[in-house]
Amino acid sequence: MTPLGRKNHLFVGSEADGKAAAIAYTLIETVKLNGGDPQAWLADTLAGIPAHKITKVDELLPWH
Repeated sequence: MTPLGRKNHLFVGSEADGKAAAIAYTLIETVKLNGGDPQAWLADTLAGIPAHKITKVDELLPWH
């Protein structure tokens, strides 16, 4: 881990919080790599979750 990473992740809280943060960062960076707007993708995804079928959760991923 780089010194910047250690500083940024110092106050994550717990191991579970660190894993959740890593997942969120990964999804946001994936949206960027696919040419999307992370804020718009996150807003659309969070708004659509309640009405979305659990069997089609892969449709919510950034590359769709």
